[in-house]
Amino acid sequence: MRFIDEHLCHPVDLVLRVLSIPPSTYYGWRARAAAPSRRQLEDAELLDQIDKIRSANEFAAAYGSPRVWLQLRRQGVRVGKKRVERIMRQNGLAGAFLRKGWKGGSTRQNPKHTAAPDLVDRDFSASAPNRLWVADLTRIPTGEGVLWLASVRDAFSNRVVGWKTAARADTDLVLTALEYALWSRDVRAGQLVHHSDKGCQYTAIRFTQRLADAGVAPSTGSVGDSYDNALAENLWSTLKVELVYWPGAVFATRAEAEAAIFRYVDGWYNPRRIQEGLGGLGPLREVWCVAPSLTLVLGPGDAGPAT
Repeated sequence: MRFIDEHLCHPVDLVLRVLSIPPSTYYGWRARAAAPSRRQLEDAELLDQIDKIRSANEFAAAYGSPRVWLQLRRQGVRVGKKRVERIMRQNGLAGAFLRKGWKGGSTRQNPKHTAAPDLVDRDFSASAPNRLWVADLTRIPTGEGVLWLASVRDAFSNRVVGWKTAARADTDLVLTALEYALWSRDVRAGQLVHHSDKGCQYTAIRFTQRLADAGVAPSTGSVGDSYDNALAENLWSTLKVELVYWPGAVFATRAEAEAAIFRYVDGWYNPRRIQEGLGGLGPLREVWCVAPSLTLVLGPGDAGPAT
């Protein structure tokens, strides 16, 4: 119908005949557009709220209808999932999605190293913060060559508690990420399990000795099996889709890529991004579940409990 309105240089009756559209259909649409129903007005208001949610941060446009719906609930808006999905679909709004052809393994095992046993056995649940950490590394392409990214993620809240980038995927890289995590968290000896794959960086003596010094139990999954370290792999999938592949980002330098990772992890993922699997909470879930009285540390964009 909008096509007809956009071509009023031609007689309306002629265009309707060519397009085989009954005049009553067209003029009925014009009447409804001139006097929208209550439902249409509410949809327009919801669309405005959806646009504000998806423009609140440079990475917020990656939100699809499930997370938009959860964010609307946090804002006290009572609306059905299907309605949000319909409004977004009708207006050409879609969340980030996975593009084919980007996956590639980065695990390199050293047969001379003795790997720790698998203490997790694909059970990534945790009853409290600092009970289970998962770690992994991945590569980010840049114009200067590969930038390696290592991370440590808390299984309780999905929060990235430590990360580091470097031009080489060596023990220093994963050790620095671990050191940051240990420095930033209240880790008590005998309570924490550190899980990774059997990559040579994680089975190196310097790394395993640092875990032992901190009272952290090492755990490793098998090589080439993403399910044995699924929670860490999930972070890479999310980060690469939302930061690199979906927006089509191209980094000229490693420094440019590192700055983008900083904005994503510390400016979006940790403090604001809703975790659908946590019932609408974000990585700051531990603040609400362990110390709910500390609400003053949360900003307006931080993910508190859904209502």
